[in-house]
Amino acid sequence: MRVVLAGGGSAGHIEPALALADALREADSSIQVSCLGTQRGLETRLVPLRGYDLELIPAVPLPRAVTPQLLTVPGRLAGAVHATGKILDRLQADVLVGFGGYVATPAYLAAKRHNVPIVVHEANPSAGIANRLGAHLTTYVFTGQADTKLRNSRYLGLPIRRQIADLDRFALGDKARAHFGLRPDLPVLLVFGGSQGAKSLNRALAGAVAAIRSAGVQILHATGPKNFAESQEADGSPVAGSTAANPVPYVTVPYLDRMDLAYAAADFALCRAGAMTCAELTAVGLPAAYVPLPIGNGEQRLNALPIVQRGGGLLVEDAELTADWIKTSLLPVLTNIDQVAGMSEAAAAMGRKDADRWLAKAVIEIVAAERASRAGAPVGREPAASPPPQAATPARRPEAQPGSLFTPHSTRQPARGEATRPQPPGGQPASGGGRHRHAR
Repeated sequence: MRVVLAGGGSAGHIEPALALADALREADSSIQVSCLGTQRGLETRLVPLRGYDLELIPAVPLPRAVTPQLLTVPGRLAGAVHATGKILDRLQADVLVGFGGYVATPAYLAAKRHNVPIVVHEANPSAGIANRLGAHLTTYVFTGQADTKLRNSRYLGLPIRRQIADLDRFALGDKARAHFGLRPDLPVLLVFGGSQGAKSLNRALAGAVAAIRSAGVQILHATGPKNFAESQEADGSPVAGSTAANPVPYVTVPYLDRMDLAYAAADFALCRAGAMTCAELTAVGLPAAYVPLPIGNGEQRLNALPIVQRGGGLLVEDAELTADWIKTSLLPVLTNIDQVAGMSEAAAAMGRKDADRWLAKAVIEIVAAERASRAGAPVGREPAASPPPQAATPARRPEAQPGSLFTPHSTRQPARGEATRPQPPGGQPASGGGRHRHAR
């Protein structure tokens, strides 16, 4: 079986694709996985690091405004579609799985032209242009959010790395804190703003560091590589480790290579609200104060809102994030053990740990069904890799009930005697746990 993944550009598109690749390899080591990307995306670094082949195609970003550049898009898109088609033929692809972004658009068009089955996964509540196009070319459409409105879609959850999904942050907590030079006996606030950091988070934190440390809360702060030097000192206090004058550590790093250890070390997070961030934090049961990125179409706010509404976090707009907000609104929460424990429980109840395995199972079933259909063989009873049952998940739209992968959910009628909730690969998925760190 040969699978081609289209999820280049940003980490939000690449990481779910790589999580699926890992799950496919876990399900069947003979499955061949290749990724599509461009020279300008993060995939040139991330994909080879994870041990997968990367096939490069021309980048065709779509202008967001009517400019002379818009006139060049059709020609460049046609060239990218042609190049992608040649790759699909050479690899003898059995299926194309797209995660959105500018790599996905030519991939969907090429797959349709070359009669390669298409699977679409949309991570955000508001689908992008590429995945809206892809959803019109296939009936195999899955979403990472329960309320995403996308043609033929079913809610599955967002594939995340096994390193995170399998994390027991409470068992690993003391080891993780020692790794970063943190104390085992005091709560930890984790601050991060994505791979490049977030200057607004850094600025707000700088004015609140002294108050946070005075309250006995440690800080683990990923500043972003470009912001590391200016964050070496805040409020006139040394930032690395602790001193006799201030024994509460404030540790800064430019980048977190081991997010699993960072999550294990932390009791609370202050962060952006990308789809992957929200999925990982709920999977490990880590509550957070979410600060949505104030650009785009507001998808980050929509990512965090269901978590906050169910008690798993706080929400503050970027323009309202200040040192005073941290001192008056966040710090009282950080120092309330019972409140943090309750928020941890609520966040964990929202988490989905096995979306990668469920999507891998769906892809394998789709390829098998497509092969049988082309061979003229009877497919038999429809495979039903329905999304796993999950307690305390957001309310689903009426048409988003679990059903077959092979019929639109709006017309799905279960066959007599058909099981509507099959067991997932490896057994029933974990609910996200219910543990929390009362004290160290």
